[in-house]
Amino acid sequence: MAAEREGGDEYKMARYTGPVCRLCRRFGDKLMLKGERCATPKCPLEKRSVPPGGRSQRRGRTVISDRGLQLREKQKVRFSYGVLERQFRRFFGEAKKAPGTTGENLLILLERRLDNVVCRLGFADSRAQARQIVQHGHLTVNGQKTDIPSFLVKGGDIIKWRDASTKTEYYKRVAEEVEAKLIPNWLSLDKESMTGRVVNLPAKEDIEAGFNEKAVVEYYSR
Repeated sequence: MAAEREGGDEYKMARYTGPVCRLCRRFGDKLMLKGERCATPKCPLEKRSVPPGGRSQRRGRTVISDRGLQLREKQKVRFSYGVLERQFRRFFGEAKKAPGTTGENLLILLERRLDNVVCRLGFADSRAQARQIVQHGHLTVNGQKTDIPSFLVKGGDIIKWRDASTKTEYYKRVAEEVEAKLIPNWLSLDKESMTGRVVNLPAKEDIEAGFNEKAVVEYYSR
């Protein structure tokens, strides 16, 4: 039973603020919480894949039940997108009501979050950094200042930097580095004007991370 609580209750009610690499070690998988750095040899998981406290675990604690595996998968998705438990449940409720497969609907909803879109457009190295950019009011959606990270974009939406924000050193660095960034097919980016557009809503195959969304559905279905 102890293994089922791993990554669970201690992080449910508040946003995790500890070392993000510790989360990757906890789940034994790259959650891409540091963006492109996670895909390089500098990633700590490449050097130390043992879970936190792994050496001190007692015999038998590594055995995880089906319920524990479902919990771990749910937490992987939640931490990857930086979503609080209450928000995650709300997204799941919306996904369950929508036509189609609940698990796929959930991942698509999470992909549509503005902070995720900002990250996908190459305006930030990670979703956490993208969340800060949005919260600080640096961007507009269809000409309107939008500082809510959970704002859901729709097809045709235009994401642009505010004029005042284009004068910052951060913007200048991003404008230089964005040339090398790969943009997903459901988004487009005018790299000269640094203007992003939602071409269409993402499909399941557009989501790079290999989550087991069925396990998440099973977790909430019990």
